[in-house]
Amino acid sequence: MSVDVTGPLHERYDEILSERALSLIETLHRSYDARRRELLGKRAERIAAIAAGTELGFLPETQQIRDDPQWRVAPPAPGIVDRRVEITGPTDRKMTINALNSGAKVWLADQEDANTPTWENVVGGQLNLLDAITRKIDFSTGTKSYALKPDDELATIVVRPRGWHLPEKHILVDGEETSGSLVDFALYFAACAQLQLDRGQGPYFYLPKMESHLEARLWNDVFVTAQEALGIPRGTIRATVLIETYPAAFEMEEILYELREHSAGLNAGRWDYMFSVIKTHRTSGTAFQLPDRNSVTMTVPFMRAYTELLVRTCHKRGAHAIGGMAAFIPSKDPAVNEQAFAKVQADKTREAGDGFDGSWVAHPGMVETCRKVFDSVLGDRPNQIDKLREDVTVTAEQLLDVASTPGEVTEAGLRNNVSVALQYLAVWLDGTGAVGIFNLMEDAATAEISRSQIWQWRRNQVTLDTGDTVSTELVERIADEEIAKLGDPARYTAARSLFLEVALADEYVDFLTLPAYERFS
Repeated sequence: MSVDVTGPLHERYDEILSERALSLIETLHRSYDARRRELLGKRAERIAAIAAGTELGFLPETQQIRDDPQWRVAPPAPGIVDRRVEITGPTDRKMTINALNSGAKVWLADQEDANTPTWENVVGGQLNLLDAITRKIDFSTGTKSYALKPDDELATIVVRPRGWHLPEKHILVDGEETSGSLVDFALYFAACAQLQLDRGQGPYFYLPKMESHLEARLWNDVFVTAQEALGIPRGTIRATVLIETYPAAFEMEEILYELREHSAGLNAGRWDYMFSVIKTHRTSGTAFQLPDRNSVTMTVPFMRAYTELLVRTCHKRGAHAIGGMAAFIPSKDPAVNEQAFAKVQADKTREAGDGFDGSWVAHPGMVETCRKVFDSVLGDRPNQIDKLREDVTVTAEQLLDVASTPGEVTEAGLRNNVSVALQYLAVWLDGTGAVGIFNLMEDAATAEISRSQIWQWRRNQVTLDTGDTVSTELVERIADEEIAKLGDPARYTAARSLFLEVALADEYVDFLTLPAYERFS
């Protein structure tokens, strides 16, 4: 076996970095890494084509898939039939217990946006998942202890591996860095797939950042190979795809089709989708310029078209449609809570009314609010996949109608983007991928939309409500002013450097986590 593990081997790491797991990584790397790299190259080709004047649209070469009324995805699998509330969060030990105990139906165990992929987090998170499934997990702060509730009260684990673009530098095959996606998938699958089957569930996944049905086809081939290699029945794996990139919104049906024997549905995001709008049309001037991010709600025309199409597409094919994140963290201030809970309730009411089968929360304190809304619509039914939304027709022009988004670019919005990005990157570089900022649970998606908006506004020389033009000098000054407000400037030195690199570079950096990951040994 030509696999080299270059990260330190701490206690119990052999339970995750087993010969079985490393052999699977070797097989998947040799079989699929070249294809993964080729597909990443096609992303760059699409960006170049759009810059040259080609626009996104529904693919003529896959029209027959969209027109065929017969095909359906696999029926919902045990443990993910009822998904009315899903909680998201990283796989640290405390969060693992709290998420499983939260009362949510599903826990998105996040190895991606809510996780800093340090070696210790990559392997330690897998150990926490293993310990949770075998009920060997506990946690104590010294003053408070945490333990799992009975199995029938626990959320179902659905793991989100890293996206196709992210590498894993600590595991080499034939001297080459491996794919973070394949590593996260293989480590969990080798350690926990059979254990989950023995519990009456299965190995379930959320797949992030895909941009095409060809990337979904790659995942499906990986699933088939892994199941055959480990003797797991084909079709046991189920995967929900996050439609969080602009190109993927035009290939929803094709993505479901490619994964149909393993599909568990689609999810509608917000920050990552907006981030992708900017990234995809980075050279398109003001036609795809977004106002202050907090003013771009899920009800503006291009976002409404995207979510309506997602529900219509999923239910047409017998798949779950899962709504977006309620990122609010309950506060000690009753007035703040009252306003925030009202907004969350209104947002979840819209989703449930539109036909979504469930939605996300980021904090256990929001589970009940989300559940009550979906309970009122679903009643005793586990989902509303039978709500076909045949009234919905969405055109490419509607998905592309960013220009009609109301709102303006303000100094307050710029300052918020700068401050949130700096605060998040500071904790990310310290090894924590999810953090509460201004009463919201933030992850990498927030930092991505924040720095992308700044990059776009600077490129377009946007004039703020104050009359100032967004420039390098203005952003640098505001960064220093916001750091001064936070106190302890030394804590933000590395974050400031990274932030300015990804927000102000002449050439747009596709993902801030790539240069950020390079900062780790």
